[in-house]
Amino acid sequence: MKPRKSILKRFKITKNGKILRRHTGLDHNLAKKSGNKRRKNSKWVALSKQEVKKIKKLLK
Repeated sequence: MKPRKSILKRFKITKNGKILRRHTGLDHNLAKKSGNKRRKNSKWVALSKQEVKKIKKLLK
């Protein structure tokens, strides 16, 4: 089965097999948010175990 291209674009897989995603809410309306919040949300976040299971299934 082919991997889902949309999943490959949205997630990053580390060398150790962790799956990372971006924070939400950074596309628009950023003037309301403080610089600290924008900076904090610009980093990658690890997924929960339940989400990892679903994403790995879609990547096979």
